[in-house]
Amino acid sequence: MGVRRYGFHGLSYEFLMQEMRRCAGEQAASGRVILAHLGNGASLAAVRDGHCLDTSMGFTPAAGLVMGRRSGDLDPGLVAYLARTEGMTAEQFDVLVNQKSGMLGVSETSSDMRALLALEGNDPRAAEAISLFCYQVKKWIGSFAAVLGGLDTLVFSGGIGEHCESIRTRICSGLHFLGVELNETLNSQHSLRISADGSKVTVYMIRTDEELLMARSAYRVLRMTTSTGS
Repeated sequence: MGVRRYGFHGLSYEFLMQEMRRCAGEQAASGRVILAHLGNGASLAAVRDGHCLDTSMGFTPAAGLVMGRRSGDLDPGLVAYLARTEGMTAEQFDVLVNQKSGMLGVSETSSDMRALLALEGNDPRAAEAISLFCYQVKKWIGSFAAVLGGLDTLVFSGGIGEHCESIRTRICSGLHFLGVELNETLNSQHSLRISADGSKVTVYMIRTDEELLMARSAYRVLRMTTSTGS
């Protein structure tokens, strides 16, 4: 029996692709797209020809990127190591990687990016947590660009992706080799398109709305039920 991977942020990604079609057209939505839902929970998806080829999360939401409280990818040998050295049970390990790790674990202060940015100048642990998050996102963008065979469009969304222009800047810094160039004025204004005119990759900031997508889906099902008389 096969397992189809929708990704933990599948509703968000479906909404973002619908918005891309509406705002940028079918050709853009059918290109090589990386969607970055960055919030307290964070993941990326690689989409080509409207189909998701890969997502950063795996069997559970703890995999992939480092997040607010989740660890992201870890060496599986860590389970045996902590069981041997700390007597940690499977249940305790589950709590550790899902609730006490990530940016909270690194900073030992907060899982909230806004709080970490406020502390960054005086707290090296907060600065390290922010740096780690941006590094991880940048690394996944690079790997997904390889999966896609290049990159046409990069979309930021989620609480961090929509509201933290400095994080978007840090993530895109060093991605010039992929053709990513931000317009910092548009970025600071949280505009829909935040890439520079000469950028080979179009960069968008799109506000996701998973609740609206669920409402649309429910409406569509109800209309189908009504039309068939069931």
